[in-house]
Amino acid sequence: MDEEEKLQKDILLRLRKIEGQVKGIQKMVDKNVCCDDVLVQIAAIRAAINKVGGLVIENYVNNCLGLDEDPEEQEKVKNLIKTVNKFLK
Repeated sequence: MDEEEKLQKDILLRLRKIEGQVKGIQKMVDKNVCCDDVLVQIAAIRAAINKVGGLVIENYVNNCLGLDEDPEEQEKVKNLIKTVNKFLK
């Protein structure tokens, strides 16, 4: 399995988990669970979806932009991805 396939599998797994979290929140709201608990779950989903977004950006930069293989440029790209992921947290 190459890196791109592994990344896609990771993204899909995370999205399925997020789907389960959303369904859990729907049940919580249906049962009138305390708003604090619902908000904690919403925050968890927001963090999870931001992580997925970061992975999609990483995939885009690494596989869609057609950047040079120059090690110095690759290091710059890694630093950019790291910075974007920090921002998304």
